[in-house]
Amino acid sequence: MKKLLIIGGIIVVIFGLLIFLNNQSNETKLKHNPYGKEDLEQSTIGLLGNENYSNIVLPDELYEKVKSGESVTAYFFSPECPYCMEMTPILMPIAEKNDIHVYQYNMLEFKNEAQPYGITSWPALIHYKDGKEVARSVGLPKNPEQDIQAFFDAYDEEK
Repeated sequence: MKKLLIIGGIIVVIFGLLIFLNNQSNETKLKHNPYGKEDLEQSTIGLLGNENYSNIVLPDELYEKVKSGESVTAYFFSPECPYCMEMTPILMPIAEKNDIHVYQYNMLEFKNEAQPYGITSWPALIHYKDGKEVARSVGLPKNPEQDIQAFFDAYDEEK
């Protein structure tokens, strides 16, 4: 019985230590987060500092950019979407290679604010020009590299 209590105590201490270390890690990551709020979902916190998620856009900022008539490419994703997690590491290097800034909109954190864009599923890559949507790709393409490049090429010719 005494051994069982000792083992149980050790397990409780280990779990307590893991929780403490996770909270410390989260606090460090949250200090300079681009979301403008501290109450982020754990899966979003896990992406903080990941170079593939460095172009985060807030709802008001994206709305203003689209409304202004700028040429804007927005990528709507969720950190809990397996297709998004597969597509992002393919998408962002292709965008960088093409010198295209892709604004990343986190649907997990700002789903309600995304209503003006008609997003019903993700990942969604959308290009806006003159305040209007001109191209949309939804879901993980069968040939991601080729299809993403084709998406960029289609509106890059407009420039």
